[in-house]
Amino acid sequence: MRSIIIGVAGGTGSGKTTVARRILEQVGTEHIAYLPHDAYYKDLSHLPPEERKKFNFDHPDSLETELLIAHLKRLRDDHLPVEMPVYDFTTYTRTTETQHVDPSPIILVDGILIFAEPGLRELFDVRLYVDTDPDIRFIRRLNRDLEERGRSVESVIDQYMTTVRPMHMEFVEPSKRYADVIIPQGGFNTIAIEMVAARIRGLLASET
Repeated sequence: MRSIIIGVAGGTGSGKTTVARRILEQVGTEHIAYLPHDAYYKDLSHLPPEERKKFNFDHPDSLETELLIAHLKRLRDDHLPVEMPVYDFTTYTRTTETQHVDPSPIILVDGILIFAEPGLRELFDVRLYVDTDPDIRFIRRLNRDLEERGRSVESVIDQYMTTVRPMHMEFVEPSKRYADVIIPQGGFNTIAIEMVAARIRGLLASET
């Protein structure tokens, strides 16, 4: 059986990870291999700490997308497990640990730039784009970076204006046109998520 690869894209703070988690809950984690694109950020341990903070994490070059593509093909085509990187966002480095991911009928990937990369985009059988107002996205990102990543308000605002917003307009927003389904309001759109989950369950049933 060929695995079905589903991509969930959207701007930072759009709620794409929440949508992915809702899908996992409704379809069942035993049927899904989950690989967030964020896990594939390049290791910056070779740079001084101050230089790491200046890195543009919203440009496609900040991610080792080639490794994610290789992992997806290994899971889908070879039906073999992969060792997914674990990224530490407080130090901007990969940890020495990895997360074991087994092949599954459904492979779920989320990330802001997954539809902006042609080589990755073509692997998705289903493309979902989570569309949320910019002010809501910024507030969510601000809260997340303050609470989870130990950032200051000033650093979050500076990063947002310097790289996040420009990269969103250049790469993320244009990638919306590749979506099969656009989900407004992110994880709060229970009807859309239930419809997507029902479709995935239907795909699973047709393959069994």
